Amino acid sequence: MSIPSAKGASGELVQGFKPRHVTMLSIAGIIGAGLFVGSGHAIAAAGPAAILAYALSGLLVVLVMRMLGEMAVARPDTGSFSAYADQAIGRWAGFTIGWLYWWFWVLVIPIEAIAAGVIFNSWFPQVQTWVFALVMTLLLTVTNLFSVAKYGEFEFWFAMLKVGAIVLFISLGAAALLGVLPAGHEVSGLGSLMREHGGFLPNGSGAIFTALITTLFSFIGTEAVTIAAAESSDPRRNIAKATRAVIWRISVFYLLSILVIISVVPWDDPMLTAQGSYQRALELMNVPHAKLMMDVVVLVAVASCLNSSIYIASRMIYSLSRRNDAPAFIQRTSAAGVPRAAVIASTLIGMLTTVLNFIAPARVFDFLLASSGSIALLVYLAIAVSQLRMRANLQRSNQEIACRMWLFPWLTWAVIAFITSVLVVMFILPEHRVEVSSTLGLTVATVLLSFTTRRQDAHAGSRFEPLRSAG
Repeated sequence: MSIPSAKGASGELVQGFKPRHVTMLSIAGIIGAGLFVGSGHAIAAAGPAAILAYALSGLLVVLVMRMLGEMAVARPDTGSFSAYADQAIGRWAGFTIGWLYWWFWVLVIPIEAIAAGVIFNSWFPQVQTWVFALVMTLLLTVTNLFSVAKYGEFEFWFAMLKVGAIVLFISLGAAALLGVLPAGHEVSGLGSLMREHGGFLPNGSGAIFTALITTLFSFIGTEAVTIAAAESSDPRRNIAKATRAVIWRISVFYLLSILVIISVVPWDDPMLTAQGSYQRALELMNVPHAKLMMDVVVLVAVASCLNSSIYIASRMIYSLSRRNDAPAFIQRTSAAGVPRAAVIASTLIGMLTTVLNFIAPARVFDFLLASSGSIALLVYLAIAVSQLRMRANLQRSNQEIACRMWLFPWLTWAVIAFITSVLVVMFILPEHRVEVSSTLGLTVATVLLSFTTRRQDAHAGSRFEPLRSAG
């Protein structure tokens, strides 16, 4: 599907993102509330060795993004990996991974909205959490309804604030560890903490895998830059630039900040998970107003993620509609090239699940969350399998491959084996069995649904035929 630059073309998106938007969107995709809050759980599970879990997760994401970049540079598409799975594996695969990914981000909407509501409620307790959650969702839905440039501008500044917060945190941590802060701000350092709290692997090497599962889901959203870049004026260049920059972004934003935390906060500090790793580190560095500072940063991260959730979900279901795998009205666009029906449909489902969280029994919302628990891994698996097959198709058609996967096909096969192993181990572990089985059950149901639906466009069935037969 080509993305025209002509404004207001019926049913078509508009190339409204500027290069700076795409750059910051690619950064925003790997900085979420999970980093600021969830990292504490990974550190509590594995101790200082949690940094190895983040390094392994980061390496997996780098490899997946390289594979996705290879396909996206060759064939930019708003459907991204869903469209590539459609082309390289089969319609059922594109249908399944597209709907699963849409469902994942639709469920992120209430999670982030409720998180924002909790923060606002702590400031204004006279207003209930669900009111703030719905108001936040409505406000960010409006930003997505105007134009893609408006969304890009909002997300640009959200990303700038998040980047600024992490850079400041790393700088403060480095200053405290080097002893250049005023008296009263000193911290022990990693070596001292390891000697006093059980070493680098206080809970054994097996704990690294437990932390790995937590850290893997912190990176979800990185792949969305290929969806956004398709709405930029030079998608091939922007996608290549964004995927190449993933390595240093993960190194700086994740690994450096986690290194600061494990050098400041003992892994067995009970406040690590209760308050969040960043807040606890700031408190131990005696930084004034640490809680308020982190509340503001987390609120920005949550708003950014909520904003992105609406955008990503709407573009994915729009792409499904363009491939006749979703209702036809979803692909209608406004004069500004915004798929408003897709935005509203995604937001309404997100708001419905938000309401369910407050009025339905807890097990209902828990079941919905469990159904999306392993979708990120299935998306990564689909990307790897698609790249494996599409490389051969691109070579047969003599198409230039400007952004190549390293050590093909060995690294691609290694990623496939690793993800499969993680899914198997998660199914074996009692604490993760429900989310894996729920996600796999939803996947099987979606695959079956793909075989019972028929394309409305008579030409759609033959669009990707050369690729399918070539594979």
